[in-house]
Amino acid sequence: MKLAVLFPGQGSQYIGMGREFIDSFAECREIMAMAEQVCDFPLAKIISEGPIEELTRAAVLQPAITVTNLICLKALQTALAESVEISCYAGHSLGEFSALCAAGVISVADTIKLVERRGFFMEREGTKNPGAMRAILGLTIEELEQVVDAYTGAGVVSVANYNTAQQIVVSGSVEGLDSVSAVLEEQGAKVIPLNVSVANHCPLVAGAVADFTKVIDSVDFRPPRSAVYFNVTAQPEDDPARIRQMMAEQIVSRVRWFESISAMRGDGVDTFIEVGPKTVLKGMMRKIVPKGSEVVSVQFDSPDSLQSCLEKLNLN
Repeated sequence: MKLAVLFPGQGSQYIGMGREFIDSFAECREIMAMAEQVCDFPLAKIISEGPIEELTRAAVLQPAITVTNLICLKALQTALAESVEISCYAGHSLGEFSALCAAGVISVADTIKLVERRGFFMEREGTKNPGAMRAILGLTIEELEQVVDAYTGAGVVSVANYNTAQQIVVSGSVEGLDSVSAVLEEQGAKVIPLNVSVANHCPLVAGAVADFTKVIDSVDFRPPRSAVYFNVTAQPEDDPARIRQMMAEQIVSRVRWFESISAMRGDGVDTFIEVGPKTVLKGMMRKIVPKGSEVVSVQFDSPDSLQSCLEKLNLN
């Protein structure tokens, strides 16, 4: 077994996420308390009680998803007790910060600090430059890029997430998305609006990069203890200076998730654990991995589902 640990990002949130781990483990409560100290709003209360509209705001959602990921990670680390070697880590967009923390690149406190500021700056840019994101189903990346590259209107549109071979997300202004969506639908694509508050991974949030870079430069980055496959390149990177640069670029860059999973599989990874709320990445895995492949993909976000994962992987 060659094991990868994956962390979800925006879109996986739900009210009450992580609650059972917090109720059951003092170490998980300590992580939440640390996160609350970093944020200037009642993070734990919003995660526990909502409303969902508040939880979905970028400035709240980014630390909320991240602290939940790290609480689940702590539960996994406690369960494994270093008896199993984790070969590599990856995170989808926002989830990449959880992957860096898991690999020892940044501390828990610095991870929360970074995502809190990232969320704040991206929400600020989203308010200044309103936009949206839409999932495109049924076209290849080449077919989609051809349409996006041909757009010459006044709006903005970019390929934001390359999630699976035929599930790709575009991001930009409503004007640009409307024009491109009409062409894509004519070509047989299904277009699904996403429930996000900011047009991520496109030029509309580029104003966040410089301010976020200043915050990144104040944080200590160390070489990863295990490989981290990065969204920007879909490849591992060991150099802390280059990692800093990529994490700032990531705000406006394409999330190369399909390529990242393919690269891990090419390097021999055959087992994936999604650590954090919901099963978004596990669902993508079913579309990335060819049928008949000997690949195991599991997910947990509660003590019961963690136990089920350990049993399925014969790790308990």
